[in-house]
Amino acid sequence: MVQPVPRSDDGPPVLVLPATVAREAVPGLCEQLRCLLAVPAGTAAAAGPATVICDVSGLTADPDMALIDALARLQLTARRQGARVVLRGAGRPLRQLIALVGLAGTLGPAGLQMRGQTEEREEPLGVEEGVEPGDTAL
Repeated sequence: MVQPVPRSDDGPPVLVLPATVAREAVPGLCEQLRCLLAVPAGTAAAAGPATVICDVSGLTADPDMALIDALARLQLTARRQGARVVLRGAGRPLRQLIALVGLAGTLGPAGLQMRGQTEEREEPLGVEEGVEPGDTAL
């Protein structure tokens, strides 16, 4: 079972995903996210949306649609709580799969934000457009 890292005063809470994510685990992951986002009674919520870091650096299997489904559902759960999810340790294969299935806008910078692995200095995926000398503007 996935265990959330307790919230500390100096940073956002962290939800560490297991080595593999099965579809059956998604409801439990969403429940753990809701617990991380719960604001204790009698305390004021911080200004702006809360952030939860979703650590995916421990994934051992190649990313698949079960993982994409889990991440999308985690994002939906966070949005319903007025929060956002930031991926930590997302490798190139996961970022490419998110882009390939067309969820970069939903799971990308506007939704589920991804942090590259700093030791590899990976750049976020994007589209580069070139202009041919004879092209006319539309």
